[in-house]
Amino acid sequence: MSFIARWLFAFCLLAATYNPTEYNYVRWVTQYGAENLSIAVLCGLILVIGYIIYLRATLRSIGGFGMALVLALVGAILWVLYDLGLVKLDNPGINTWLALLALSVVLGVGLSWSHVRRALSGQADMDDVDE
Repeated sequence: MSFIARWLFAFCLLAATYNPTEYNYVRWVTQYGAENLSIAVLCGLILVIGYIIYLRATLRSIGGFGMALVLALVGAILWVLYDLGLVKLDNPGINTWLALLALSVVLGVGLSWSHVRRALSGQADMDDVDE
């Protein structure tokens, strides 16, 4: 269940930043950011903190190569779904949601990988060992 929570938070972080609807940070800042500059900066800093947490943990746990592998795996799954006719790629809005889904899976796996590795191997990471 913890992977689902980490993945959902990553998806919400990405979707709050940008999505194809009108309810996202990028669109809000471009339309109303100048009128509400302090709120725009505060919300932007909260999003940046979320990205730093996720990206730092992901890079430390699976690295850039691991991120590319997870993204390639998600891309291959989407390719299979497209070939089977289950996913259509002619709608730009759906494509954006699929990209958000793929990126959130990468961030969710990256944040959860240490827990998965510890459960599978029984070995703790250096960050997990108490001094």
